[in-house]
Amino acid sequence: MSHADITAAAGRSRAVVLGAGLAGMLAASVLARHVDEVVIVDRDRMPEGARPRKGLPQARHAHLLMSGGARAVESLLPGTIERWVSAGARRIALPTGLVVMGPRGWFPRWPGSQFLMACTRDLLDLVVREQVLALPGVTLREGTEAVALLGDARRVTGLRVRDTGAGAVEQLEAGLVVDASGRGSQAARRLSELGLPVVHEETVDSGLVYVTRIFRAPPDTDRFPVVSVQADPHGRRAGQGATLVPIEGGRWLVTASGTRGAEPPGGAEEFEPFVRALRDPLVADLISRAEPLTDVALTRSTVNRRRFFERLPSPPEGFVALGDAVATFNPVYGQGMSVAAHSAVALRRVLDERGADSPGLAGRVQREVARASAGPWDLATGEDMNYPGAIGERPPLAARLLRGYVQRLMWAATGDPVVLRALMDVMTLSAPMSDLMKPAVALGVARGPGRAAQREPSITAAELALCGLPPR
Repeated sequence: MSHADITAAAGRSRAVVLGAGLAGMLAASVLARHVDEVVIVDRDRMPEGARPRKGLPQARHAHLLMSGGARAVESLLPGTIERWVSAGARRIALPTGLVVMGPRGWFPRWPGSQFLMACTRDLLDLVVREQVLALPGVTLREGTEAVALLGDARRVTGLRVRDTGAGAVEQLEAGLVVDASGRGSQAARRLSELGLPVVHEETVDSGLVYVTRIFRAPPDTDRFPVVSVQADPHGRRAGQGATLVPIEGGRWLVTASGTRGAEPPGGAEEFEPFVRALRDPLVADLISRAEPLTDVALTRSTVNRRRFFERLPSPPEGFVALGDAVATFNPVYGQGMSVAAHSAVALRRVLDERGADSPGLAGRVQREVARASAGPWDLATGEDMNYPGAIGERPPLAARLLRGYVQRLMWAATGDPVVLRALMDVMTLSAPMSDLMKPAVALGVARGPGRAAQREPSITAAELALCGLPPR
């Protein structure tokens, strides 16, 4: 890509980002260091404050930004973690601040080096959006939808857009177009319209449905842990689970979920009974005396979908997809935002190493983005295919062997601190999956938890007392 190729009509280099969510904003923050102008295009009009928007309905449910993703965001936008905390988010240490029943039992709350950010998705997005839009050369075109890509099969040269109100169509010429438009991305279709082959796509659908309700937290619960009762994908029955997340404003956000054949109902009066019928009633006990602040929100769009843009035989210059446009994950694993952040870091790495005028830049970025998605994809789909009625290709033998190892690892982590630490490192996207195979970890997996296994919930009597509940 020569400098002339990324020069807009006004003589200034320009990049266009499709999508104003977390992935798009992080991509824009990277591009702002390499081009004169970054234009972000989104159908929505952004709300004032940390409020929901129409194009991101899944934001109503629990979103856990893991430490690996949070550190990636911090590396792109220094000071973001502090800004989140100042705005009301909580930085919760892992596994110290986590009461979780995993597929093979309760995890202990030993000290560790990882954390998660607990707040609404709306707050996460707002803090990042404010920082990115303050960068020189970055503008947001709200209420604007993409119509088509400009260019041909060899090079994308911009984006044809239309105002959602007036309907006027215009061309935004750019040397680089980044599609970060999320789960509903039309990138594959738009590339086909330019004459490129069909992008290979894989899906794994557990049939998950999830519902969320927000409650007023009891007084003096500012340091309350995240509480989760996870589904067991190996019990030959549909999976059901729930997660309670302390969020800003003295509230608890509770998301419950169920796979095909055991979906949660959408009625408010049925919410607590569903949660009480889980493998353990702890979450139901905690909300039994809490005041509901919202009705129940229900979402069915939870399929794992991966688009293999990097496999195109001759990927076009000037186009990159990242975030959910490349890989969407079952939300219960809490990895989507972190993968998007790592994808933006990959974009920065390639641009810093090769420069914006490097031939083959887009293909290189797409391969790096694919690597960032691969491990989380294997973990999510390897688990989801175990549920009855799951739809998707059966994993290859190597993946099935890994799945058996991970199952035993989950059991060992209920009593072995070395195994639990490695699990937390990988699940928070702070370490590669290969760390699960290190000799000390493998030895612990082979040995199992023994008598040290955590057999009861790790919630304390003092934490239960804050909710008006007796010790368990």
